[in-house]
Amino acid sequence: MFPMKFSCEKAILQTAVTTAGRVVAAKSTIQALEGVLLEAEGDGLRISGYNLETGIVTRVEAAVTETGAIVLSARLLGEILRRMPDDAVSLSAGADLSVHIQCGPTSFDIKGSSDEDFPELPSVNEGKGLSIAQGELRSMIGQTIFAVSDNESRPIHTGALFETEGDSLTMVAVDGYRLALRRGKLAQEGAETLSFVVPGAALSEVEKICADSDEPAILTQGDRHITFEMGGTLLVARRLEGEFLNYRQTIPHNNSIILEVDTADLQRSIDRASLIINDKLKSPLRCKFEDGSLSITSKTAIGSAFDRCPISGDGKGLEIGFNNRFLMDAVKAAPAQRVRLELNTPTSPCLILPPEGAEDSFLYMVLPVRLRAGE
Repeated sequence: MFPMKFSCEKAILQTAVTTAGRVVAAKSTIQALEGVLLEAEGDGLRISGYNLETGIVTRVEAAVTETGAIVLSARLLGEILRRMPDDAVSLSAGADLSVHIQCGPTSFDIKGSSDEDFPELPSVNEGKGLSIAQGELRSMIGQTIFAVSDNESRPIHTGALFETEGDSLTMVAVDGYRLALRRGKLAQEGAETLSFVVPGAALSEVEKICADSDEPAILTQGDRHITFEMGGTLLVARRLEGEFLNYRQTIPHNNSIILEVDTADLQRSIDRASLIINDKLKSPLRCKFEDGSLSITSKTAIGSAFDRCPISGDGKGLEIGFNNRFLMDAVKAAPAQRVRLELNTPTSPCLILPPEGAEDSFLYMVLPVRLRAGE
Protein backbone atom coordinates (compact mmCIF):
# COMPACT_ATOMS: atom_id res chain seq x y z
CA MET A 1 0.00 0.00 0.00
CA PHE A 2 1.82 3.06 -1.29
CA PRO A 3 2.58 5.94 -2.00
CA MET A 4 2.75 7.65 1.41
CA LYS A 5 3.90 10.91 2.98
CA PHE A 6 4.35 12.07 6.56
CA SER A 7 6.52 14.22 8.82
CA CYS A 8 7.61 13.53 12.39
CA GLU A 9 10.06 14.88 14.95
CA LYS A 10 13.42 13.19 14.43
CA ALA A 11 13.90 12.11 18.07
CA ILE A 12 10.41 10.55 18.23
CA LEU A 13 10.83 8.72 14.93
CA GLN A 14 14.35 7.53 15.77
CA THR A 15 13.22 6.10 19.14
CA ALA A 16 10.29 4.30 17.50
CA VAL A 17 12.47 2.79 14.75
CA THR A 18 15.02 1.67 17.35
CA THR A 19 12.30 0.07 19.47
CA ALA A 20 10.67 -1.84 16.62
CA GLY A 21 14.06 -2.69 15.14
CA ARG A 22 15.20 -4.57 18.23
CA VAL A 23 13.56 -7.78 17.01
CA VAL A 24 14.46 -7.40 13.34
CA ALA A 25 16.56 -10.23 11.90
CA ALA A 26 20.11 -9.17 11.01
CA LYS A 27 20.07 -11.55 8.04
CA SER A 28 17.12 -13.47 6.68
CA THR A 29 16.12 -15.34 3.54
CA ILE A 30 12.99 -13.17 3.67
CA GLN A 31 14.29 -9.67 2.90
CA ALA A 32 11.28 -7.96 4.51
CA LEU A 33 12.26 -9.45 7.89
CA GLU A 34 15.43 -7.34 7.80
CA GLY A 35 13.23 -4.25 7.67
CA VAL A 36 10.64 -2.32 9.62
CA LEU A 37 7.14 -1.78 8.30
CA LEU A 38 6.07 1.89 8.28
CA GLU A 39 2.33 2.48 8.04
CA ALA A 40 1.11 6.07 7.79
CA GLU A 41 -2.49 6.25 8.97
CA GLY A 42 -4.90 9.07 9.61
CA ASP A 43 -4.00 9.39 13.30
CA GLY A 44 -0.25 8.87 13.09
CA LEU A 45 2.49 6.41 12.23
CA ARG A 46 2.75 2.72 13.11
CA ILE A 47 6.16 1.01 12.93
CA SER A 48 6.52 -2.79 13.16
CA GLY A 49 9.43 -5.23 13.42
CA TYR A 50 9.03 -9.03 13.34
CA ASN A 51 11.32 -12.08 13.26
CA LEU A 52 8.55 -14.74 13.10
CA GLU A 53 9.03 -15.40 16.84
CA THR A 54 8.70 -11.94 18.39
CA GLY A 55 7.12 -8.80 17.00
CA ILE A 56 7.09 -5.19 18.21
CA VAL A 57 4.59 -2.57 17.05
CA THR A 58 4.92 1.02 18.25
CA ARG A 59 2.73 4.03 17.43
CA VAL A 60 3.83 7.66 17.32
CA GLU A 61 2.26 10.98 16.44
CA ALA A 62 3.01 12.19 12.94
CA ALA A 63 1.56 14.66 10.47
CA VAL A 64 0.24 12.35 7.73
CA THR A 65 -0.55 13.96 4.40
CA GLU A 66 -0.82 10.74 2.40
CA THR A 67 -1.64 7.34 3.92
CA GLY A 68 0.31 4.30 2.84
CA ALA A 69 2.83 1.67 3.91
CA ILE A 70 6.35 0.57 2.98
CA VAL A 71 9.15 -1.63 4.35
CA LEU A 72 12.59 -0.06 4.88
CA SER A 73 15.87 -1.62 6.01
CA ALA A 74 15.90 -1.28 9.81
CA ARG A 75 19.66 -0.90 9.92
CA LEU A 76 19.89 1.70 7.16
CA LEU A 77 16.90 3.75 8.35
CA GLY A 78 18.26 3.74 11.90
CA GLU A 79 21.68 4.95 10.73
CA ILE A 80 20.13 7.67 8.56
CA LEU A 81 18.00 9.00 11.42
CA ARG A 82 20.91 8.87 13.85
CA ARG A 83 22.98 11.12 11.62
CA MET A 84 20.26 13.61 10.71
CA PRO A 85 20.02 17.01 12.42
CA ASP A 86 17.53 17.50 15.26
CA ASP A 87 14.52 18.72 13.34
CA ALA A 88 11.32 17.46 11.75
CA VAL A 89 11.87 14.56 9.34
CA SER A 90 9.66 14.25 6.27
CA LEU A 91 9.39 10.94 4.43
CA SER A 92 7.64 10.30 1.15
CA ALA A 93 7.35 7.04 -0.80
CA GLY A 94 6.46 6.75 -4.46
CA ALA A 95 4.61 4.06 -6.37
CA ASP A 96 7.95 2.69 -7.59
CA LEU A 97 9.05 2.06 -3.93
CA SER A 98 11.50 4.97 -4.06
CA VAL A 99 11.73 6.80 -0.71
CA HIS A 100 12.84 10.38 -0.11
CA ILE A 101 13.85 11.31 3.45
CA GLN A 102 14.45 15.00 4.23
CA CYS A 103 15.55 16.75 7.43
CA GLY A 104 16.70 20.36 7.14
CA PRO A 105 19.40 20.50 4.45
CA THR A 106 20.05 16.73 4.63
CA SER A 107 18.27 14.28 2.35
CA PHE A 108 18.48 10.63 1.33
CA ASP A 109 16.88 8.72 -1.53
CA ILE A 110 16.67 4.97 -0.94
CA LYS A 111 14.66 1.97 -2.14
CA GLY A 112 12.03 0.25 -0.03
CA SER A 113 10.06 -2.99 -0.30
CA SER A 114 6.36 -3.60 -0.65
CA ASP A 115 4.40 -3.92 2.58
CA GLU A 116 2.79 -7.02 1.05
CA ASP A 117 6.12 -8.83 1.57
CA PHE A 118 5.99 -8.21 5.32
CA PRO A 119 4.53 -11.21 7.27
CA GLU A 120 1.36 -10.47 9.21
CA LEU A 121 1.89 -10.36 12.97
CA PRO A 122 -0.29 -12.73 15.01
CA SER A 123 -3.15 -11.08 16.87
CA VAL A 124 -4.41 -11.93 20.36
CA ASN A 125 -7.87 -10.40 20.47
CA GLU A 126 -9.90 -12.84 22.54
CA GLY A 127 -7.29 -13.67 25.16
CA LYS A 128 -7.22 -13.54 28.95
CA GLY A 129 -5.62 -10.36 30.28
CA LEU A 130 -4.00 -8.90 33.35
CA SER A 131 -2.49 -5.55 34.31
CA ILE A 132 0.64 -4.69 36.29
CA ALA A 133 2.64 -1.49 36.77
CA GLN A 134 5.41 -1.19 34.15
CA GLY A 135 8.00 -0.44 36.83
CA GLU A 136 7.03 -3.55 38.77
CA LEU A 137 7.16 -5.77 35.69
CA ARG A 138 10.49 -4.28 34.67
CA SER A 139 12.10 -5.03 38.04
CA MET A 140 10.61 -8.55 38.15
CA ILE A 141 12.12 -9.38 34.76
CA GLY A 142 15.49 -7.83 35.65
CA GLN A 143 15.64 -9.83 38.90
CA THR A 144 14.88 -13.23 37.31
CA ILE A 145 16.05 -13.24 33.68
CA PHE A 146 19.64 -14.13 34.59
CA ALA A 147 18.44 -17.62 35.54
CA VAL A 148 16.70 -18.32 32.22
CA SER A 149 18.40 -21.29 30.56
CA ASP A 150 20.26 -21.01 27.24
CA ASN A 151 20.22 -24.79 26.77
CA GLU A 152 18.05 -25.54 23.73
CA SER A 153 17.74 -29.23 24.70
CA ARG A 154 15.03 -28.12 27.15
CA PRO A 155 13.29 -25.32 25.20
CA ILE A 156 10.64 -24.73 27.90
CA HIS A 157 13.36 -23.50 30.29
CA THR A 158 14.66 -20.92 27.80
CA GLY A 159 11.75 -18.82 29.04
CA ALA A 160 10.27 -17.69 32.35
CA LEU A 161 7.07 -19.02 33.89
CA PHE A 162 4.30 -16.53 34.69
CA GLU A 163 1.64 -17.60 37.20
CA THR A 164 -1.21 -15.56 38.66
CA GLU A 165 -3.17 -16.14 41.82
CA GLY A 166 -5.54 -13.54 43.25
CA ASP A 167 -3.79 -10.18 42.93
CA SER A 168 -0.30 -11.73 42.78
CA LEU A 169 1.95 -12.46 39.79
CA THR A 170 4.83 -14.92 40.20
CA MET A 171 7.76 -15.18 37.76
CA VAL A 172 10.11 -18.19 37.85
CA ALA A 173 13.28 -18.93 35.85
CA VAL A 174 15.47 -22.04 36.12
CA ASP A 175 18.57 -23.26 34.30
CA GLY A 176 19.55 -26.44 36.13
CA TYR A 177 22.02 -24.70 38.46
CA ARG A 178 19.85 -22.03 40.06
CA LEU A 179 16.29 -20.83 40.42
CA ALA A 180 15.01 -17.25 40.55
CA LEU A 181 11.51 -16.38 41.77
CA ARG A 182 9.87 -12.97 42.11
CA ARG A 183 6.36 -12.04 43.19
CA GLY A 184 4.64 -8.79 42.34
CA LYS A 185 1.25 -7.15 42.81
CA LEU A 186 -1.18 -6.97 39.93
CA ALA A 187 -2.98 -3.69 39.26
CA GLN A 188 -6.37 -5.39 39.54
CA GLU A 189 -7.87 -7.75 42.09
CA GLY A 190 -9.58 -10.98 41.18
CA ALA A 191 -7.56 -11.50 37.99
CA GLU A 192 -8.05 -14.75 36.11
CA THR A 193 -5.74 -17.61 37.09
CA LEU A 194 -3.18 -17.83 34.28
CA SER A 195 -0.03 -19.84 33.64
CA PHE A 196 2.25 -19.40 30.61
CA VAL A 197 5.94 -19.37 29.65
CA VAL A 198 7.46 -16.40 27.79
CA PRO A 199 10.78 -16.74 25.86
CA GLY A 200 13.70 -15.05 27.57
CA ALA A 201 14.60 -13.10 24.40
CA ALA A 202 11.13 -11.53 24.36
CA LEU A 203 11.30 -10.70 28.07
CA SER A 204 14.62 -8.94 27.54
CA GLU A 205 12.86 -6.63 25.06
CA VAL A 206 9.88 -6.10 27.37
CA GLU A 207 12.29 -5.01 30.12
CA LYS A 208 13.83 -2.38 27.79
CA ILE A 209 10.43 -1.06 26.68
CA CYS A 210 8.89 -0.82 30.18
CA ALA A 211 9.06 2.59 31.81
CA ASP A 212 10.05 2.87 35.47
CA SER A 213 6.58 4.10 36.37
CA ASP A 214 3.15 3.08 37.63
CA GLU A 215 1.73 3.23 34.11
CA PRO A 216 0.10 -0.13 33.33
CA ALA A 217 1.50 -2.94 31.24
CA ILE A 218 -1.33 -5.07 29.85
CA LEU A 219 -0.53 -8.78 29.36
CA THR A 220 -2.89 -10.83 27.22
CA GLN A 221 -2.63 -14.61 26.90
CA GLY A 222 -3.85 -16.14 23.63
CA ASP A 223 -3.90 -19.74 22.46
CA ARG A 224 -0.35 -19.67 21.11
CA HIS A 225 0.93 -16.15 21.75
CA ILE A 226 1.26 -13.61 24.55
CA THR A 227 1.18 -9.83 24.14
CA PHE A 228 2.61 -7.08 26.32
CA GLU A 229 1.12 -3.63 25.76
CA MET A 230 3.08 -0.74 27.26
CA GLY A 231 1.81 2.72 26.34
CA GLY A 232 1.95 3.03 22.57
CA THR A 233 4.08 -0.09 22.11
CA LEU A 234 2.88 -3.68 21.73
CA LEU A 235 5.14 -6.76 21.87
CA VAL A 236 3.82 -10.13 20.73
CA ALA A 237 5.71 -13.37 21.35
CA ARG A 238 5.08 -17.03 20.74
CA ARG A 239 4.44 -18.86 24.02
CA LEU A 240 6.76 -21.75 24.86
CA GLU A 241 4.98 -25.09 25.12
CA GLY A 242 5.95 -27.99 27.37
CA GLU A 243 6.11 -28.98 31.00
CA PHE A 244 7.92 -26.42 33.15
CA LEU A 245 9.81 -27.65 36.22
CA ASN A 246 7.59 -28.19 39.26
CA TYR A 247 9.61 -25.60 41.15
CA ARG A 248 7.64 -25.89 44.39
CA GLN A 249 8.88 -29.46 44.85
CA THR A 250 12.51 -28.52 44.24
CA ILE A 251 12.71 -25.85 46.97
CA PRO A 252 13.95 -27.43 50.23
CA HIS A 253 12.11 -26.68 53.47
CA ASN A 254 13.02 -27.11 57.15
CA ASN A 255 16.64 -26.06 56.60
CA SER A 256 18.70 -26.41 59.76
CA ILE A 257 20.88 -23.30 59.28
CA ILE A 258 19.20 -19.88 59.03
CA LEU A 259 21.35 -16.73 58.84
CA GLU A 260 20.97 -13.05 57.94
CA VAL A 261 23.51 -10.88 56.15
CA ASP A 262 23.80 -7.37 54.74
CA THR A 263 23.34 -7.75 50.97
CA ALA A 264 25.98 -5.18 50.01
CA ASP A 265 28.54 -6.70 52.42
CA LEU A 266 28.01 -10.14 50.91
CA GLN A 267 28.30 -8.77 47.36
CA ARG A 268 31.62 -7.11 48.20
CA SER A 269 33.03 -10.29 49.76
CA ILE A 270 32.03 -12.42 46.78
CA ASP A 271 33.49 -9.82 44.42
CA ARG A 272 36.84 -9.73 46.21
CA ALA A 273 37.18 -13.51 46.38
CA SER A 274 36.27 -13.76 42.67
CA LEU A 275 39.09 -11.52 41.42
CA ILE A 276 41.45 -14.43 40.72
CA ILE A 277 38.74 -16.50 38.98
CA ASN A 278 38.06 -16.13 35.25
CA ASP A 279 36.80 -18.19 32.30
CA LYS A 280 40.17 -19.90 31.91
CA LEU A 281 40.90 -20.25 35.63
CA LYS A 282 37.68 -21.64 37.05
CA SER A 283 37.46 -22.48 40.72
CA PRO A 284 34.60 -22.58 43.23
CA LEU A 285 34.22 -20.21 46.13
CA ARG A 286 34.81 -22.11 49.39
CA CYS A 287 32.31 -20.68 51.88
CA LYS A 288 32.62 -21.50 55.58
CA PHE A 289 29.69 -20.38 57.72
CA GLU A 290 30.65 -19.94 61.37
CA ASP A 291 29.11 -18.20 64.37
CA GLY A 292 28.80 -14.54 63.33
CA SER A 293 30.99 -14.71 60.23
CA LEU A 294 31.28 -16.13 56.74
CA SER A 295 34.75 -16.85 55.36
CA ILE A 296 35.10 -16.96 51.56
CA THR A 297 38.24 -18.31 49.92
CA SER A 298 39.26 -19.08 46.34
CA LYS A 299 42.37 -20.61 44.83
CA THR A 300 43.55 -20.79 41.21
CA ALA A 301 46.88 -21.11 39.39
CA ILE A 302 47.57 -17.39 39.83
CA GLY A 303 47.08 -17.32 43.59
CA SER A 304 44.51 -17.32 46.36
CA ALA A 305 42.03 -14.87 47.91
CA PHE A 306 40.34 -14.65 51.30
CA ASP A 307 37.61 -12.42 52.69
CA ARG A 308 35.36 -12.43 55.73
CA CYS A 309 31.80 -11.14 55.91
CA PRO A 310 29.82 -10.58 59.14
CA ILE A 311 26.58 -12.56 59.44
CA SER A 312 23.83 -12.86 62.05
CA GLY A 313 23.47 -16.42 63.32
CA ASP A 314 25.54 -19.57 63.70
CA GLY A 315 26.56 -21.38 60.52
CA LYS A 316 27.72 -24.40 62.57
CA GLY A 317 30.96 -24.61 60.63
CA LEU A 318 29.24 -25.60 57.38
CA GLU A 319 31.70 -25.61 54.48
CA ILE A 320 30.16 -25.45 51.02
CA GLY A 321 31.27 -24.54 47.48
CA PHE A 322 29.53 -22.30 44.96
CA ASN A 323 30.09 -21.09 41.43
CA ASN A 324 31.08 -17.46 42.04
CA ARG A 325 29.01 -16.02 39.18
CA PHE A 326 25.87 -17.96 40.07
CA LEU A 327 26.07 -16.88 43.69
CA MET A 328 26.79 -13.25 42.78
CA ASP A 329 23.92 -13.07 40.26
CA ALA A 330 21.44 -14.19 42.92
CA VAL A 331 22.74 -11.85 45.62
CA LYS A 332 22.81 -8.84 43.25
CA ALA A 333 19.24 -9.54 42.12
CA ALA A 334 17.81 -9.69 45.64
CA PRO A 335 15.77 -6.49 46.14
CA ALA A 336 16.48 -6.04 49.85
CA GLN A 337 19.18 -4.45 52.01
CA ARG A 338 19.42 -7.61 54.11
CA VAL A 339 18.72 -11.20 53.07
CA ARG A 340 18.10 -14.47 54.84
CA LEU A 341 20.29 -17.44 53.92
CA GLU A 342 18.94 -20.95 54.48
CA LEU A 343 21.31 -23.92 54.25
CA ASN A 344 21.48 -27.52 55.38
CA THR A 345 24.38 -29.70 54.15
CA PRO A 346 27.38 -29.26 51.80
CA THR A 347 25.34 -30.90 49.02
CA SER A 348 22.05 -29.03 49.62
CA PRO A 349 21.05 -25.82 47.81
CA CYS A 350 21.39 -22.38 49.39
CA LEU A 351 18.22 -20.29 49.56
CA ILE A 352 18.33 -16.49 49.49
CA LEU A 353 15.12 -14.98 50.86
CA PRO A 354 13.74 -11.78 52.41
CA PRO A 355 14.55 -11.35 56.13
CA GLU A 356 12.26 -12.96 58.70
CA GLY A 357 8.96 -11.11 58.91
CA ALA A 358 9.39 -9.33 55.55
CA GLU A 359 7.02 -9.79 52.62
CA ASP A 360 7.64 -13.05 50.75
CA SER A 361 8.52 -11.29 47.49
CA PHE A 362 11.58 -13.17 46.20
CA LEU A 363 13.46 -16.45 46.44
CA TYR A 364 16.75 -17.45 44.85
CA MET A 365 18.15 -20.97 45.00
CA VAL A 366 21.76 -21.76 44.10
CA LEU A 367 23.03 -25.33 43.87
CA PRO A 368 26.43 -26.05 45.44
CA VAL A 369 29.49 -27.43 43.66
CA ARG A 370 31.67 -30.17 45.10
CA LEU A 371 34.86 -29.03 46.81
CA ARG A 372 38.03 -30.97 46.19
CA ALA A 373 40.96 -31.06 48.59
CA GLY A 374 43.25 -28.10 47.97
CA GLU A 375 40.57 -25.86 46.42
